Amino acid sequence: MTNKTLTIPSVEKIEKRLEIHGDVRIDNYYWLNEKENPKVIDYLNAENDYFEAETAHTKEFQELLFTELKSRIKEDDESVPYKKNGYFYVTRFEKGKQYPIHTRKFKSLDAEEQILFDINDMAKDYSYFNLSGVSVSPNNKLAAFGTDTVSRRQYTLQFKNLETGELYPEKIENTTGSAAWANDNKTVFYTQKNPTTLRSEKIFRHVLGTSVEEDVEIFSESDEAFGVYVYRTKSEKYLMIGAYSTVSTEYSFLNADDAYGDFKIFQQRERDLEYSVSHYNDHFYILTNKDKATNFKLMKTLESKTSKENWEDVIAHREDVLLEDFSTFKNFLVLEERIKGVCKIRIKRWDNSEDFFIPFNEETYSAGVYYNPEFDTNVIRYGYNSMTTPSSVIDFNVDTKTEIILKEQQVLGGKFDKDNYISERIWATANDGTEIPISLVYNKNTQLNKNTPLLLYGYGSYGHTIDAGFSSTRLSLLDRGFVFAIAHVRGSEYLGRKWYENGKLLNKVNTFSDFIDCAKFLVEKNYTSSNHLYASGGSAGGLLMGAVVNMEPSLFNGIIAAVPFVDVVTTMLDDTIPLTTGEYDEWGNPNEEEYYNYMKSYSPYDNVQKQEYPNMLVTTGLHDSQVQYFEPAKWVAKLRELKTNNKLLVMHTDMETGHGGASGRFDALKEIARDYSFILDLEGKANN
Repeated sequence: MTNKTLTIPSVEKIEKRLEIHGDVRIDNYYWLNEKENPKVIDYLNAENDYFEAETAHTKEFQELLFTELKSRIKEDDESVPYKKNGYFYVTRFEKGKQYPIHTRKFKSLDAEEQILFDINDMAKDYSYFNLSGVSVSPNNKLAAFGTDTVSRRQYTLQFKNLETGELYPEKIENTTGSAAWANDNKTVFYTQKNPTTLRSEKIFRHVLGTSVEEDVEIFSESDEAFGVYVYRTKSEKYLMIGAYSTVSTEYSFLNADDAYGDFKIFQQRERDLEYSVSHYNDHFYILTNKDKATNFKLMKTLESKTSKENWEDVIAHREDVLLEDFSTFKNFLVLEERIKGVCKIRIKRWDNSEDFFIPFNEETYSAGVYYNPEFDTNVIRYGYNSMTTPSSVIDFNVDTKTEIILKEQQVLGGKFDKDNYISERIWATANDGTEIPISLVYNKNTQLNKNTPLLLYGYGSYGHTIDAGFSSTRLSLLDRGFVFAIAHVRGSEYLGRKWYENGKLLNKVNTFSDFIDCAKFLVEKNYTSSNHLYASGGSAGGLLMGAVVNMEPSLFNGIIAAVPFVDVVTTMLDDTIPLTTGEYDEWGNPNEEEYYNYMKSYSPYDNVQKQEYPNMLVTTGLHDSQVQYFEPAKWVAKLRELKTNNKLLVMHTDMETGHGGASGRFDALKEIARDYSFILDLEGKANN
């Protein structure tokens, strides 16, 4: 309940008429997009003050939660070493420090450690810091890397001499943070962003030691629906430029020995033709939806004949199997497949003498091929975890069929035992008869009934699948009697590519109704009740939260909407906003009346109405480049204006960060403690 003695933030209403297709929308809070306006900052600060006041009674509990979350983490942790080009690379953390340290050792793990980047030192003068795209030159002597100190994903590209530790003087601004080396060890190719829309739009060639002004533009993407990137193939033979949109891709390639050569088109872009490329021996291997292969298939073609008429099937398309990825090794091919929502890792020898799956025993889990830079090896590295099993990194010997667990995530604190938790997958029936899978986990001592608190998580966009994975932080909910569930709604690719197609564009409402039907199913089956049901989602999952509270506000007791994409129509009509034009094939182009009307029918901001709403926590970041801060700010302002009950509505804006939240590992835990304390307080559990 809102404390009526507190001053609820108010914000000025300035009418803005937005008209298209003969339809007029009135947006009274449009002006909140004026980031440089002191009144906007004042409003965000007022909301932060209100949040602090409303949650003041939980501060001690938040600290307790933070300490609890932190206590489960092995602070002096390190990654499993991987070998590349003669060096073993390890990323490690030191006790009490927020950021990782990147290191390597030459030839042997017993060799002297060389520190490449100590991010704790690099980040000491910044409230936010992110290192990205570290790429070591073929001769092992140099590294390219990107840094972001604002959290807007505009990286400054720099170069370091790994032998002397010196930085090269040139700094290349507004890049994606990564670069691809040519084999001459002095030429790199990098991607530059549009400074306004942040679209990755141009590829440049840079020669170390020369002025950035001398850089040569190699490729420019004129289609605003496409972004671009550049990389080296695993075989190290080729440099590749990729151009991508939601429904189409195109690649160009250049021999890495020929830094000043011309990139050659692999296969010209065609609408609805998607493909990705890997090089092996004298062939390119292609993961593609060519020939209406909805769930994708694997093809190959000679290096000298790359256009699609030369492609031939290696793994044919299957209606019931989604081919998600593949990796090439000297003696075998590794396929990552999804069958009935479950991840499978398949190994197929080039000589066809063997074709088998790595065996997994749990009903619902997450598994995927890890970073495998070595080509000539009989061992593949993969990751595995489930909702009850901590993350493991495993080496599997393809010859002997044996495996070694190189590392299993340690859950400290002395209390964790995987046998104390139960995980299952159940199926809800949607309003159109479709079966929707739900993965869930709970403590074995939790009694499932109408008084059981349950947190239902959802995303459901871009074909991005949320697998049933482990979380040590989630234990703080499970051990306090919560059930945690993931609704695998349409819009992901959990059940194949058609699952995605049936949750996008003019099918988008399926995502929202699926989530609602999952929630109703959990109530019906006595896992919980509406008085104890909570939902959370971030970004496009925040859109999901906004839609379902408009559609079924009485179904949930509380909602956490993180960086929520809630002003769909206005954002998609503004092509100056980052990511907008590139997402027309995800949401539709509202400049076309059919899509405009459909978007308007579900856009959370446009559909806020006079009705009761559940308790809500909304979070955002001032520098967010994915979902601009003003979307949640406007949404909260409109909710305050129209909601008819006095349930809690609070917003927290991180004035220092963007879409991903805090950059330091401990600061990130404080954000989780804040969110958990919100729903635990609503359950009367914020005192233990």
